[in-house]
Amino acid sequence: MRYATKFRLVVASVAVLAAVSARADTLRETVLRQAALDAGLILAEDTHVDVPPALVAVGKLLFETKKLSLERDIACASCHLDRFGSTDGLPNAIGTEGRGEGVNRLMGGGDIIPRNALPFWGRGSKGFDVFFWDGRVDGRAERMISQFAGEEPSTDPLVVAVHLPPVELGEMLLNSAGNETLQRETVESANQVYSQLEQRLREDPIIGPALARAHGVARSELRFVDMAEALAGFIRHNFRLKPTRLHEFVFGSGGLTNDEVEGGLIFYGKGRCAMCHNGAYFTDFLFHAIPFPQAGFGKNGFGVDYGRYNVTLDVADLYAFRTPPLYNVTKTAPYSHSGALYDLSDIIRAHIDPLADAKSIPSDKRQRAEFYKVLKRWSASPVAGVVLSETDIDRTVAFLNTLEYKSDEPVAAEE
Repeated sequence: MRYATKFRLVVASVAVLAAVSARADTLRETVLRQAALDAGLILAEDTHVDVPPALVAVGKLLFETKKLSLERDIACASCHLDRFGSTDGLPNAIGTEGRGEGVNRLMGGGDIIPRNALPFWGRGSKGFDVFFWDGRVDGRAERMISQFAGEEPSTDPLVVAVHLPPVELGEMLLNSAGNETLQRETVESANQVYSQLEQRLREDPIIGPALARAHGVARSELRFVDMAEALAGFIRHNFRLKPTRLHEFVFGSGGLTNDEVEGGLIFYGKGRCAMCHNGAYFTDFLFHAIPFPQAGFGKNGFGVDYGRYNVTLDVADLYAFRTPPLYNVTKTAPYSHSGALYDLSDIIRAHIDPLADAKSIPSDKRQRAEFYKVLKRWSASPVAGVVLSETDIDRTVAFLNTLEYKSDEPVAAEE
């Protein structure tokens, strides 16, 4: 009898412990759901902007055609590929005269763009109005910021952003002796390029009629802004947010692994990641200085990139770059504005402990001096002073895996 009583007590104790454990798991999940909501996560479909299907269809043609570059040399899809999460898999993008994909493109020559190619996930959706690493197209205020300086071709920031690559030397415009008159990169020289491109695409036997039907105008009336609107429409639609496993966990009945839950609690908690990576797109659309290694020669040359300062000329913006959104971040290596880091774990370490890896400290004196200046600005950032273990970092990476999804249609540059 005594043994039976003891057995029942043991069974009861195990049951109580199991119940407490289950309740603890539920509590962690509840805290994570609420933290995600408090940080601004919303349903993916609530970010969508409706685009007419006909405009999406012709926008895809424009995204894939090399006729959008003056020398018929490169397409949007040359550097924004599905296999690399809508980027190119390279530290610094290769623009005109580039050949192939990924490492093959790097080895094949071509003009080097001094920054990492950005992915397209969520671009142009509701509230996503700041574009490029330095925010050189910014539609948040009443007066848009852009290189057109008051002569913007559209009130839609994404349409304005789409106007820039075809007229940027080395990106889609060949930097050659024949283009010397365009090297000023003024609004006037850009309009010369747009005029040639719009005539070419108007006369294209497939794109011209499709674009005219989509806009409901005669082919002779088509202008480059109509082409930019179609291209922006395709980007908006094809790369719009879709429900991820995190959305299913927060808004539905989906579950996460223990490591993913723990990583999420670190992301929203002691890691302070969500202080900048928040909102519907996991970005505050603000600009922060993080002392990442500088791969390549940099936007300002000599291994230097002044970031947002190049747009505002405000010394407070030196070395600052827009907080990158995190959807499909697991697919878009390498990371940072210079593409210097290939591993998500390394990019997290660089945020919180820039001196952890001695290899990240430049050997060149000039670049090292710049590194120290960035480090000084970083010391006032939200992540300065954060301490994470290797297990914490691994779990944070596990959480970031919950932000994956696929685009509607694969893209490929025309041959």
